[in-house]
Amino acid sequence: MRELYKKKIIKMLRHADYEPVKVGQLAKALGVETQDYEQFKHAFDELHQAGHVVIGEGSSVGLPGLSGKITGTFRANPRGFGFVVPLEKAFHVDLFIPPGESMEAMTGDVVVARVVEKKPGRGGQVRYSGRVIEILQRGKNRFVGTLTIKPEGWVVLPDGSGAVEPIAVDDVTAKSAREKDKGVVEILTYPTERFLARGVIIEVLGKAGKYESEIASIIHQFQLPDEFNDSCIFQAHKAATDFAPDDFDAVRDRDDITAKTIVTIDPPDAKDFDDAISLEKDANGNWILGVHIADVTHFVPPDTALDKEAGQRGNSIYLPGKVIPMLPEMLSNGVCSLQPDQPRFVKSAYITYDNQGQILGRRYRNSIMRSTQRLTYQQVDRFLKGHTKDIKPQVAPLLKDMDTLARIIEKRRDRAGMLHLDLPEIDIILDDSGRVVDAQPADNSYPHTIIEMFMVEANEAVAVLLDRHNIPFMRRIHPEPDALTMKNLSDLVRALGLSLPRLPDRFSLQNLLGAVKGQSSSLAINLVVLRSLEKAVYSPLQIGHYALASSLYCHFTSPIRRYADLLVHRALDCYLRGKVESAGEGWILDSQELSEIGKHITFTEERADDAEHELKTVLILQMLSDKIGDELDCVVTGLTNFGIFVQSRKLGIEGLVQLTDLGPDVWQYHAKAGCVIGKHSGRLVSLGQPMKVRIVSVNVSARQLSVTPVVPVLGELETGKRPKKMKHIHAASIRLNQPRRKQRGQKRGKRRR
Repeated sequence: MRELYKKKIIKMLRHADYEPVKVGQLAKALGVETQDYEQFKHAFDELHQAGHVVIGEGSSVGLPGLSGKITGTFRANPRGFGFVVPLEKAFHVDLFIPPGESMEAMTGDVVVARVVEKKPGRGGQVRYSGRVIEILQRGKNRFVGTLTIKPEGWVVLPDGSGAVEPIAVDDVTAKSAREKDKGVVEILTYPTERFLARGVIIEVLGKAGKYESEIASIIHQFQLPDEFNDSCIFQAHKAATDFAPDDFDAVRDRDDITAKTIVTIDPPDAKDFDDAISLEKDANGNWILGVHIADVTHFVPPDTALDKEAGQRGNSIYLPGKVIPMLPEMLSNGVCSLQPDQPRFVKSAYITYDNQGQILGRRYRNSIMRSTQRLTYQQVDRFLKGHTKDIKPQVAPLLKDMDTLARIIEKRRDRAGMLHLDLPEIDIILDDSGRVVDAQPADNSYPHTIIEMFMVEANEAVAVLLDRHNIPFMRRIHPEPDALTMKNLSDLVRALGLSLPRLPDRFSLQNLLGAVKGQSSSLAINLVVLRSLEKAVYSPLQIGHYALASSLYCHFTSPIRRYADLLVHRALDCYLRGKVESAGEGWILDSQELSEIGKHITFTEERADDAEHELKTVLILQMLSDKIGDELDCVVTGLTNFGIFVQSRKLGIEGLVQLTDLGPDVWQYHAKAGCVIGKHSGRLVSLGQPMKVRIVSVNVSARQLSVTPVVPVLGELETGKRPKKMKHIHAASIRLNQPRRKQRGQKRGKRRR
């Protein structure tokens, strides 16, 4: 709990709107309950002693000032600017480096920078600006990019934002490289004010634009794992060949549920089936939901070569057209996978409900099962709409009951405050060569929600058990957002003309998301809410899951593809075998071990998400590079002082519109009002606004899409005209320019009225 309070204190103090207050007032602003104040105070004292917070005039609390020189790690951006992340943990604000002030630093370099100015930044945070004055240590020395020839010679154009400038290369024929090949380049000399960095090509990945080349590029760029070593393959092969479900000794401690009607429901292309469902009614008419999860612990003991590799990988990585599994396929797609008509070892969680979806009891077993039928989400959706083809007779009533119970559970969880963010995913369509030919919204039919509800219930059920027995385990935590972030969200949403209390709770957010559902502003509002929430992470801390309205939560249902789930299975196994007190090394870990593992697997999860997003972006941009001049139906999803971001409804990719392309006016960005406004015309561009745009240019290497409005927001003939009736957003924007004291007075006046 102390670590959570430390994070909340630092985040609160980083807000640009934060006004120094005393410790007690800070606790109140963070919503610290009386019984938790001692833990909060301990957390604050530890931060203070470490120099991470300071107590100033009038006993007010603040952050150490960022001034003079700082040392940190540089991060470049393709648009020319960058950030220095301070190495000194007492500083919790990144230093913004404007274009031309980086001294040719590259991403990963350790630099010394001088702080120049401080002002409010995006998202309510304080922004410090400065310039790099010295490069202490070069960080990254290998980059992936596309080989091209310029008048001055051969260069590699690096992919992504890891390096902005081209890298000059010599002797490209040594690796039989050709123009437009994708390659890995190792830096020999770093850039100076006069000269580009120089390097040598150490590996050719193939022709840029080819699917195999781009996959290899992403693997290098994100340093993703690839092939398993011989020890892992040997262990996996032995575990698979030794699997003997008919051996009495192997199954004597397991419930035999092979006669039950049990189904798996997954995407059409899935191969690792790790969860299955049964559903029955007891003599009293209560529902008994069975969630049966592949028992990976049987095949992967702790502290073995395969366990260490799985822990290092952290999770399976799902890229378009390719999966990098956490476990070798002979396990993940073989004996661990709950394939139809095959005996499989599982861990079963049974949850009993009344007809209102209230939980009456829970029990847990090691079992052996046999899947009755493997189904896809689309098959189940068609069945629930009346198309019964290909559904086995004994499965049909099960599916109807699953639909009924899931809707009951969903309503119960909604009443508790569970948040549903409507952020549609995009499925890209590849041809045989791996090129994107189209994209479409991913299937989001109700069977997805059925499985989601059952998995959430099972995850929660296991967390409740382990917590009740004081067994340390890896939790999935999602901290509650702080008050200032919620206030900023409220200000923005209200400026957009929507209703939200000053300090919204989960139910207020539920109402907001419900109000915009189906509207053009839905995507933008859902993104704004998402960005206002904390990130869910893995940790042993006793914190619940805010978005799920769950006080106890973990991941239990996907041990084939997530290491966190495998750790939870081991803790559950100790309970089921009555060996909690005598568990061997690695079966139950202490909080410190879990904390370190949690940080690592949170990183690998984020890395996998970033890699998937990056590859999708690359493939879609390659398709769009042949469609210059085509139009895209978009919605405004981001605003900055240099342009606005619009997202394609169909492709899910963002493009940048330059402010000058909006029309002949001086366009000003107002963060709190969520809009860009023409200084002379009063015309607005706001979050959630629909906008049809035309593709201007595509830079695949830099991951940039430039677009322009098909119809400018302001035409030539409208210059100097103001709308007859100013909208509330414009009024809010004007108020932002008034003195702070006057704003407060206006607010007090409104309250008095």
